[in-house]
Amino acid sequence: MSENIDTPAAAPALTGKERLFQKVSTYRVSKDAKEAGIYPFFREIISEMDTEVVLKGGHRVLMLGSNSYLGLTNHPEVKQASQAAVEKYGSGCAGSRFLNGTLDIHEDLEAELAEFVGKQAAILFSTGFQVNLGVISAMTGRHDHVLLDKLDHASIVDGARLSSAKVHRFSHNDMADLEKVLKSLPAEDGKLIVVDGVFSMEGDIARMPEIMDLADRYSAAVMVDDAHALGVLGRDGRGTADHFGLTDRMDFIMATFSKSLASLGGFVASDQDTIEYIKHHARALIFSASMPPASAAAAQAALRIIKREPERIERLWRNTKMMREGLQAIGYNTGLSETPVIPVYIGEVMNLALMNKRLEEEGVFVNPVVPPAVPPTDCLVRISLMATHTRAQIEFGLEKMEKVGRELGVV
Repeated sequence: MSENIDTPAAAPALTGKERLFQKVSTYRVSKDAKEAGIYPFFREIISEMDTEVVLKGGHRVLMLGSNSYLGLTNHPEVKQASQAAVEKYGSGCAGSRFLNGTLDIHEDLEAELAEFVGKQAAILFSTGFQVNLGVISAMTGRHDHVLLDKLDHASIVDGARLSSAKVHRFSHNDMADLEKVLKSLPAEDGKLIVVDGVFSMEGDIARMPEIMDLADRYSAAVMVDDAHALGVLGRDGRGTADHFGLTDRMDFIMATFSKSLASLGGFVASDQDTIEYIKHHARALIFSASMPPASAAAAQAALRIIKREPERIERLWRNTKMMREGLQAIGYNTGLSETPVIPVYIGEVMNLALMNKRLEEEGVFVNPVVPPAVPPTDCLVRISLMATHTRAQIEFGLEKMEKVGRELGVV
């Protein structure tokens, strides 16, 4: 005898709009972290960016997470130049560089940057991210290949995706793997290798001499992202290519203004003809509003200070040595870092969140790095030094890193 069994009604199908927003309604990670009191992002700073900053609520902390490597973001000359540009040009350009947004200050800065990094010409973009989007997608097409280090910055990855080129990833700083990829590609196809000069999370330097040799052997062009190298590596901070004596062989040198140059924006430098091509084909340039006058003036003032005061770079490296050696003496693993970017490996996400919270309570601001930027068991604190940190401040930071690390069983 059959038995009547009530079957549950099928759930109504999601509409297209509901399906689109389903990810939003189910996202809980940040909310859970905020409820637990350990959310580490979007912290409000209510003071100027200096070696010490004031957080919302009035809590003063030692800043060990700024990319202002040379401490120029609040330099009087930089601020005065920015203010003067607003007085002369206004707050913006009301258009793109391609049409009505090119000012004399833009072209003056481009000439100074090209000379500084040893290239014929340069072109400004409104952000560093846009440089990589614009240059990589303009220079490569569907019959070309873009080769990326697996630890390249997200803007490089997105620039490669935006192009219709075939994208290949090689293991981090692994020259055998890079050669394996190059060897597998048709000799006649266009090839562009793009790497960070200084890797932004790990703090190590790209193996540029070997990369250039492989590029020559397999007829590939090379682009270096010097966001974290300009003002840090090379003679007077001229970057990775200068550091290795490879400027003449480097095809593209790009960098941002939001680190050593104390502003916002970016540029790429190359030979005159290539820059002319990019100016007329990079969509991220042509269809974006021009860099505000204040940003260009601030970057130009910072560049002139860097050239005038090379001792800032010496102080940056002295501070870096003190911090790295101090962390290692405590027992922290700082990985492969060889620059002012110092990763401090903590382990699991929860340990990192607790450490970040306790360090802030103790008066130290650091940057927590979590998946997907790193593997789940390799979460890290990213410390970055400034030339203007004092010995007493570094000693204070090390004291708190030791106290909190031992309290949480990290060291």
